Amino acid sequence: MSREQGSDAYPMIRIPPGKVALRDDRKKTSWTAEVEPFLLAAVPVTRELYVSVPPHSGGLGTASRVPVTEVSWQEAVAFCNQLSRYEGLEECYAVSEDGETVHWNMDADGYRLPTEAEWQYACQAGAGGYRYGGLEEIAWYRENSGGYAHEAGAKRPNAWGLYDMLGNVWEWCWDQYDEQEYGSYRIFRGGSWAEEARGCGATCRRRSHPTFRIEDLGFRLARSL
Repeated sequence: MSREQGSDAYPMIRIPPGKVALRDDRKKTSWTAEVEPFLLAAVPVTRELYVSVPPHSGGLGTASRVPVTEVSWQEAVAFCNQLSRYEGLEECYAVSEDGETVHWNMDADGYRLPTEAEWQYACQAGAGGYRYGGLEEIAWYRENSGGYAHEAGAKRPNAWGLYDMLGNVWEWCWDQYDEQEYGSYRIFRGGSWAEEARGCGATCRRRSHPTFRIEDLGFRLARSL
């Protein structure tokens, strides 16, 4: 994969077009999604990046290359817009005053969250499979993390040069989980430092309310081409 410059010290990988097979184990359904070419960050958003963009100049402790966590879906969306403005790009999201309604302008060139299909396709590097390597080599999870998140990019990447797609921190995606049953709940993917081995896989899906924050949940940036 070709590497393209994103924000300072935050490279993005050009992901080619393709198809990905998705499934919902709860409903016992499966479907195939088309994925257009897009850019995806090589690592999750780090504390270092997060605090470098106004107004996030404090409140998170020491800036570091550890993925930022305890960020809600709504806050991740807001950060995408803030970084877009900071770099002179068009914002992807129009957000209502109460933060509960978010419209995605798909023609905008700014930063955004990946869709669930984009995330899984990029994680599997177009090849399918539950993991892209041995878990010890590619992921921080419950058995090897020591109980905390680690610096992004320390484990082996997948075939497309993406690090920490599994383990270290869960990552918010754009999509709603099941609007009829769960309302506004959004999907997150990938497993984390606190997760058991079985939860660190490309097809593992979790969901929560868009205001939910927890110590092992972060996000990764995408851009449309």
